[in-house]
Amino acid sequence: MDQHTLRPPKGAKRPPKRIGRGSGSGTGTYSGRGLKGQKSRGKVRPGFEGGQIPMVRRLPRLRGFKNPTRIEFEAVNVSDLELRFESGATVDAESLAAARLIDGANAPFKVLGRGELSKALTVRAPRLSESAKQAITAAGGSFEELAPADRTPRNRIHRRTSAAVPTAAPTAAAAAAAPAAPADAEA
Repeated sequence: MDQHTLRPPKGAKRPPKRIGRGSGSGTGTYSGRGLKGQKSRGKVRPGFEGGQIPMVRRLPRLRGFKNPTRIEFEAVNVSDLELRFESGATVDAESLAAARLIDGANAPFKVLGRGELSKALTVRAPRLSESAKQAITAAGGSFEELAPADRTPRNRIHRRTSAAVPTAAPTAAAAAAAPAAPADAEA
């Protein structure tokens, strides 16, 4: 078998149906649409259900509002830390992502206090619940609550690139040291 002998199987490539090309073509006169009526004319618009109230209007509208700047924190319980980390380990975003407890090192997460913790861990997290703080300190560990990352949308940050730099008013010593301007002599 060579490339020049390849052919599509019989019946795979059908000739196009030429509509409205005379009675001898088989689809002349009415072009396969039959006689009069709605379907023989223009298209029925999408969603039209024959005159009854369509589904789009029967169902209630979605209410409320979706906050575009809301931050969804992933939950990490102290019981997860007990299972995945050795005593004395540092728990941060990178180590949690490596342990597959959060979706990547940049994912915001919150340590919650569900479960038991017996290992002394150093926990660095953007959010910790009060019960998690108590469990970590009771086990002999420490925690550090990190400052939240700036998640302001880029189009909301207004930076002035061509703003003039304000200059300070000259001090009395600098004014005395500067040469006096020549007086206008009118003669």
